[in-house]
Amino acid sequence: MSKRKISIEDIARKAGVSHSTVSRALRDSPLISSKVREEIKRLAQEMNYVPNAIAQSLQNQRTYTVGVIVTSIADPFFGELVEGIEQVARLAGLNVLLNASHGDFDQEIAAIENFHYRRVDGILVADSRIGKHYTQQLTQFTVPTVLINIDTEDQSKTFHSVAIDDRLGGCLAVEHLLDLGHIRIGYLGVGDGSKADQQRLEGYRMALNQAGLTQNTNWVAIPQRDEQAISDIDIGKKMLPQLIAAGITGIFCYNDMVAVGALLACKELGISVPENLSLVGFDNIALASYITPPLTTVSQRMVEMGESAMTMLLELFEGKAVDNILLSPFLVKRESTATVSRAKKSVITLR
Repeated sequence: MSKRKISIEDIARKAGVSHSTVSRALRDSPLISSKVREEIKRLAQEMNYVPNAIAQSLQNQRTYTVGVIVTSIADPFFGELVEGIEQVARLAGLNVLLNASHGDFDQEIAAIENFHYRRVDGILVADSRIGKHYTQQLTQFTVPTVLINIDTEDQSKTFHSVAIDDRLGGCLAVEHLLDLGHIRIGYLGVGDGSKADQQRLEGYRMALNQAGLTQNTNWVAIPQRDEQAISDIDIGKKMLPQLIAAGITGIFCYNDMVAVGALLACKELGISVPENLSLVGFDNIALASYITPPLTTVSQRMVEMGESAMTMLLELFEGKAVDNILLSPFLVKRESTATVSRAKKSVITLR
């Protein structure tokens, strides 16, 4: 026979107070003095009281859960982002539910609808495939929503966001290569339709324009995505030969995983990094400092981005007005980039 669970009524009888007093004390209501609150919490602990989460959620109209949608759980970028989200959520007594959209618009909408069905208190969406049709659908939802890693300048009245300045990041990467003497600089993108890919390419072009360099379409390699999923590492491996054939000496890669793929292709082709080719990534995932050579990259500040987004969501829960946040990236110099010597200026030939 199972042992009967301790109820709020049991604690109330033991403490000699009303049921409502115990309920308020366990919720840290300011209507109850701190002394009484501490005494009731002590009794609840001694009696092994376990709160009824379902009853609490019905009473408070809250489930104390937050839904998080990422593009892929396999990408280290999102692991660090979710770490920042969970750190703030845990302190606030909230649970995090995770779902992956795989960069697909329909799966993203389905995930949002599923979170609404589960009655989450708020939703965080990373790398959203936002568009006009998406805006119309999302505005029908009433749960506080914060978009991560995508700016919402043109939807500021509808969405809240925490993003990195991708254009500035692209400029920083290319300016670093220019400072090292590179003038034949390529961009290796992913072609996933994200604003991040578009804006990093814009930053790349802005830096070349500011340096007075003529842009060459052959220096930009962006795959045409088909129905078959392809990882960022495989994109780097697949597209690198195209840029090498165009005679580049430095490459700005969309992210660190693309750069890792490019580095693997270099090893297969006998191209030495950074002696023959300089590589710059974007994100500054933990792996970037462990590969050989350690990767020069633009830091996204992922943990901070996750913390800021979750903090913004908490402020929305309290009915506070919030301003969108645009974080500034910074360059992390490591060993995958080097000065161009006279020998390095010669066109690399493939084996």
